[in-house]
Amino acid sequence: MQAVHNIAEICARHGITDVVLSPGSRCAPLTIAFARHPEIKVRTVPDERAAAFIGLGLAQAQKRAVALVCTSGTAGLNYAPAVAEAYFQQIPLVVFTADRPPEWIDQLDGQTIRQADLYGAHAKGSFQFPADTSHPDALWHSARLVSEAIGLAEQFPAGPVQVNVPLREPFYPKPGEELQFTAVKVAREVPGRPQLPEPVRRELQNALRSTTRVLVVAGQHPADTDLLLALRRFAAVWQVPVVGDVIANLHLPAAPDYDQRLRPLGRHDVFLAVPEPGLKEALKPELLITFGQSLISKALKLYLRNAKPAQHWHIQPSGAVADTFQSLTKVLRVEPVDFFTAMMAEEPAPTAPTAGVPGMLVAPPDATRVAPALHPVGPARLTWPAPGGQLTEAEAQTKAAYLKPWLAAENWASRFLPDFLAQPNPPFNEFLAIYQALQGLPDGTALHLANSMAVRYANILGLPAGRTVEVFANRGTSGIDGCTSTAVGAALAQPHRPVVLLTGDVAFFYDRNAFWHNYPVPNLRVILLNNHAGGIFRLIDGPRQQPELEEFFETRQPLTAANTARDFNLRYLTAGTFTKLESVLPVFFAPEHGATLLEITTDSKTNAAFFEQYRAAVRTSFS
Repeated sequence: MQAVHNIAEICARHGITDVVLSPGSRCAPLTIAFARHPEIKVRTVPDERAAAFIGLGLAQAQKRAVALVCTSGTAGLNYAPAVAEAYFQQIPLVVFTADRPPEWIDQLDGQTIRQADLYGAHAKGSFQFPADTSHPDALWHSARLVSEAIGLAEQFPAGPVQVNVPLREPFYPKPGEELQFTAVKVAREVPGRPQLPEPVRRELQNALRSTTRVLVVAGQHPADTDLLLALRRFAAVWQVPVVGDVIANLHLPAAPDYDQRLRPLGRHDVFLAVPEPGLKEALKPELLITFGQSLISKALKLYLRNAKPAQHWHIQPSGAVADTFQSLTKVLRVEPVDFFTAMMAEEPAPTAPTAGVPGMLVAPPDATRVAPALHPVGPARLTWPAPGGQLTEAEAQTKAAYLKPWLAAENWASRFLPDFLAQPNPPFNEFLAIYQALQGLPDGTALHLANSMAVRYANILGLPAGRTVEVFANRGTSGIDGCTSTAVGAALAQPHRPVVLLTGDVAFFYDRNAFWHNYPVPNLRVILLNNHAGGIFRLIDGPRQQPELEEFFETRQPLTAANTARDFNLRYLTAGTFTKLESVLPVFFAPEHGATLLEITTDSKTNAAFFEQYRAAVRTSFS
């Protein structure tokens, strides 16, 4: 078993510190090796589906690979939803599936399936560990194979890999026998960073200069302060609107002296619902620049597919690129921060780094004045204020003419939403309840948004301005199956940071086994929207018009979360009125109260009626 025990040492040498395993007999050699390794923290989660999503949450929060370990048979199949999510969200997971030796596959032996390449196209790679490692070459091969698997998982674009480990009995060391973690040679990947060749950089700058209507759209992206700074300066220099869903994390303050005028646009889900042909025409880009992964906003996706820009540049260092808007013309193989920085290469020298933020460069004061303003004060300067800028005064004014309708639409939506939500005596509904809850998010929160309506509501409503709230969501596959487990993994990874999950009832009850383990998560707060149905089907055209709606689409259920909270020792709060919600939110967010579940109970029909009222107001209020 030495080669198998060495797997733990190889993982540790590659910087893997966390392993999530589910108990089983066939995987015992792996379990014991990881459990006895002094540099690895092992957590046991009985349900493999929940375990894999908890591992995904750990990897997502720590920004490094996490290992999963399971026994043979269908155990590994239960990892599949999280593996697929990790693949499309580009999160590194190293999945060790214990297996029968190859000669016993398809021989009617117990707990045996065909495990080689178990995840198919939804894993970056599949590796078959040697069944016998007695020969020195086989020992070398086994160590090399595990190093290659970890390197592939972490290589951009990151993702999951499988290492299938066939094991023969005996699985367990003798009583008192100590494991030896022998010195093993590992091969580490040293990441490179591609740069734009100088002729290409100038060509792209010339295209930016000569194109009047340039739009930047950000897909899902982790929080990145360097990228935020570069993107906001780029937008100011080139007079370009920058649009991003809440999961793009563009809303985050880029520095302690954060200027609200530099805030990118995030109200597109509101103003793109306006049936105003003139507005849609005014927003059409000639050049679309994108980076990041998926979008939540269906309105934005459909608009850009219909707008058909003449050019579409997508920024991505490597890997397959999706043509989401059916207009892709150029793939730029660089990091987004490097692209936006390169496009300002001729700008004047930046000022000295700001105190307290090492290495942060700040644009000259006048440069920030050209940035988008939610509530502009006085005329905005339209040019970079020193020699060597990219735009002439005339070019800047032309580009500002395209920026203006984007800012006007954003400003209208920013005023419309609070005015609409402030209407007197509204019925208790989840749209308003979520808005009230989001306003109370503590600074520094990691906000996890479950799929279905929770993530859509948050994208429409937005987050409190100027607050540092990083947003996560399983939008790789957009499933409901592991949203709670992912948030639990994040809470385990960051015990000193508030982690808040906003979820619906179907997603929550589907993933209750997220709490079935022995590890406290006192920093976790769960906001459960329980309308006793799959409420999204009452809000979208198609199912809501069908007579089968309630039984076959909404899947109505009578459950409350009180028993779940009791079973897993969660503090339990409820709210069914705005007054009650206002009174419990401070208690809910208070850090000293430990893991807490707040169940907000609403009526599905009332929610649908209020949301339809909101949509009608959007259609009629724009001017």
